[in-house]
Amino acid sequence: MDPDTLDSLEWPVRYGRVREESLRRCAGLEVEDHSLQAEVFTSPPKWHLAHTSWFFETFLLKPFDPSWTPPCAAYEQLFNSYYNGIGTPFARERRGLLSRPGLQEVLRYRKAVDEGMAALLDRTDHASGGEILRRCRLGLEHEMQHQELLLTDLKYSLFHNPLFPAIAEAPALAPGTSAAREGWLDQDGGQVEIGATGEAMQAGNFAFDNECPRHAVLLRPFQLAEGLVTNADYQAFVDEGGYERPEFWLSDGWAEISGNRRERPLYWIDREGKALEYTLFGLRERDPAAPVSHLSAYEADAYARFAGARLPTEAEWEHAAALYGGRPTLPACDLHPGADGGQGPRQFYDSCWQWTASAYRPYPGYRVPEGVIGEYNGKFMCNQWVLRGGSCYSPPAQLRPSYRNFFYPADRWQCAGIRLAREA
Repeated sequence: MDPDTLDSLEWPVRYGRVREESLRRCAGLEVEDHSLQAEVFTSPPKWHLAHTSWFFETFLLKPFDPSWTPPCAAYEQLFNSYYNGIGTPFARERRGLLSRPGLQEVLRYRKAVDEGMAALLDRTDHASGGEILRRCRLGLEHEMQHQELLLTDLKYSLFHNPLFPAIAEAPALAPGTSAAREGWLDQDGGQVEIGATGEAMQAGNFAFDNECPRHAVLLRPFQLAEGLVTNADYQAFVDEGGYERPEFWLSDGWAEISGNRRERPLYWIDREGKALEYTLFGLRERDPAAPVSHLSAYEADAYARFAGARLPTEAEWEHAAALYGGRPTLPACDLHPGADGGQGPRQFYDSCWQWTASAYRPYPGYRVPEGVIGEYNGKFMCNQWVLRGGSCYSPPAQLRPSYRNFFYPADRWQCAGIRLAREA
């Protein structure tokens, strides 16, 4: 899904491309893999496939197609994620118990929804045509978000299997350099604007409501690292007792690592003198030059202090990304972040999400959209931190400088890394 071509496609083709990508990401799975749920914060692949179909059924087919007959009335509850305005969702922590409907039944559900959507999108004379296209675009963006979650959730669940299963054959390790992150980008600061622009929206581009409105921010002069912190960089933090030195940690972070006995990034394994890392290619030797990934915000913040730097604010990150990040490109590998031996500004979108020091809060002038769809972003603007950029799991068509991802600061199962900042 190239970002330069997705918007140019006719709506039925756009819809089909996105829906096919979800199935492509499941191509290497066993039937049993589709029901895995290791923790409450993850969901089984089968549930992701069903929920994204539920979204189109709930917000498009039911309200706009009088001839639509729901395949199963119970799906309204089973595959509702968090939309309380529709009804009581099935408990998130019990999604892994949904052995029925089986995978084939879920795929039939997807097919029925796809056929219904094809007929709806063909009705160019529909009285609500504009709203249908607006909701369809939101549904496609929503599905792309779940394509990423499907892989990160699955990785966490497979990690608990001592066989360390792979879902694809690993490519050869790309040559890199452990000294890739030595440059800094000087930024003058001053008054800048961040957020999605009205002009871009009018031109047909997409932005979630939490990216709006565009507004002015005053920045002090700062420096931003050209590249991401590598495994070798982070290994130095571990070797020098970083997880045992409270001076680097926020209070909540210290409580988190102490209470859970954290001592390394999530998927790092040291075995028989070898530095290993679990990936969706299976257990592999850890590449020192690859960006460190699957860190909590607490770990990212602690490493930044150790390195004599800090995390950037989301305004600093967006301002620099708009200048240097360019257009997101298709990653060389969409199952694990690889080494990058280049120089200059890089790795804004194709490796790891990057934690910022910013709380996830509404922009000045933000208003939650009316109706049930308003539950999409606004109600989560509490106790979470913003991440920027994108990862190797992210559909490139979705990424842009203004995109705001958000997770709780203790979360580590997402592919999140570190880009440092410091005062000028």
